Amino acid sequence: MKTTLARSLALTALLGLGALGCGSSSGSGVSWPPTASESPTATETAAPTGTGGGSAELLIGQVNDTMRSLAFTGIGNSTAFDGGTTQVAWNPDQGLRISYSATADGGKDMYCKDGVTYTSAPLLKQGLAGKGIEISVPDRLADVYVVTEADGRDCSMYFVLPGSGNFAPEKDTTVNGVRARAVVASSGPTSDTYYISVDDPARLLKLVSVRDGRTSSTTYSGFGQKQDITFPSPERTMTMDEFRAQVDAG
Repeated sequence: MKTTLARSLALTALLGLGALGCGSSSGSGVSWPPTASESPTATETAAPTGTGGGSAELLIGQVNDTMRSLAFTGIGNSTAFDGGTTQVAWNPDQGLRISYSATADGGKDMYCKDGVTYTSAPLLKQGLAGKGIEISVPDRLADVYVVTEADGRDCSMYFVLPGSGNFAPEKDTTVNGVRARAVVASSGPTSDTYYISVDDPARLLKLVSVRDGRTSSTTYSGFGQKQDITFPSPERTMTMDEFRAQVDAG
């Protein structure tokens, strides 16, 4: 169905109020495009022997505090798109950038600052196509970013971990030479495995997500190294209502 109402609902679901997660439905690997529904969660359990003590929920809280306050980068793939690379950059002083790239493909990225998200028109189009909804974006909108607000939430909604999960000591490993403990949040066929540094400060080193039979993996690094993030200029942005009107106009 290609009615304005269908487009409206789909675009709202695609952009709005969801989390990227580093784990989210946005599971990055980033589930792409990021949306704000939380990752599946499991029942909290006490930490098994050798994890450093404390509950998984406590560790997740420590990780989220670190990830909000510390710059980082990430690179991986997505359960939403075939092929291509997803890159993440977070600078707590400036904001968030997430971009998707593939051969002969560009312009698919999004930004977030002070709870306001800027999503490129090509990314919206591809994200909707992945949901079985085709729209035609006029060439004049190829460089446009659609602006949405997060109802009081900040940009960490795109990468914080879900509030609870289970330790999975059988999956503990090393990531880029750093020992990591695994925390799993799952629901049915959907799951996220978070590999968290054993060393302080607790931080997310890797995320492996499974969605609809697809697996993605994103590795995080560059902690404390602030990248400069340049946001779209005002003349290249429009509201969701303005974007829908332009798409409907052809």
